[in-house]
Amino acid sequence: MRMNDQPNNTEIIKICLLAGRIMLQSGAETYRVEDTMMRMASSLGINSSQSYVTPTGIIFSLGETEQTNFVRILERSTDLYKVTLVNSVSRKLTGGELSVNEAAEQLKEIEAQTHTYAIAVQIAAASLASGCFTIMFQGGWSDFLPSCVVGGVGFSSMVYFHQIVKIRFFAEFLASFIIGLLAFISIYLHIGTELDKIIIGSVMPLVPGLLITNAVRDLMAGHLVSGLSKGAEAFLTAFAIGAGIAIVFSFI
Repeated sequence: MRMNDQPNNTEIIKICLLAGRIMLQSGAETYRVEDTMMRMASSLGINSSQSYVTPTGIIFSLGETEQTNFVRILERSTDLYKVTLVNSVSRKLTGGELSVNEAAEQLKEIEAQTHTYAIAVQIAAASLASGCFTIMFQGGWSDFLPSCVVGGVGFSSMVYFHQIVKIRFFAEFLASFIIGLLAFISIYLHIGTELDKIIIGSVMPLVPGLLITNAVRDLMAGHLVSGLSKGAEAFLTAFAIGAGIAIVFSFI
């Protein structure tokens, strides 16, 4: 165990908020973020810390009557490797293997790193997954390649529109509209055979699976605010996907 000077309250608050922010921005469940922050504070001699986390913000205090600190979360993604790394730093800090300064430096390095795959790799994975989902939903092999193309174009359009309009709902709506339109064109040109199977497989990369899972997990853990907010976000995503496809069918 490393022997270090006892950190002051400001250092404790900064390192706990930094760990919580990285985890929440990387797709961690709110209960996990709260637990990690409180464990880190406890390992540094603060046994009465208070943590309240929602998908859009973190409220943290060293005690019930202490000053409250707040961090706003504007962007969230899925990077579970970062969550694992932060948990590893938390365990080492709790076990006395790291000092506060060393833990803070490692957390800053984790925050600066980009572990997500390149956009081209993500599009290729979404394309292949679309074709595989089509087969899984009992589509024919004749629809495999059309699904790969439609799913890849749909996912890439979602990424493109999200860069232009910072509202994910509109990006997903436009992407699903393009998917429905391309699926219909593939049937019209006799490239594919089953329209519904191509559409179902192609929209699967847009489905918020992690968001739905975290919403259910938070609700089961009693975190009603975060669970309902994540559930509402997942519902809006599903509505955007369905609306985009429905508009295409309305013109067919």
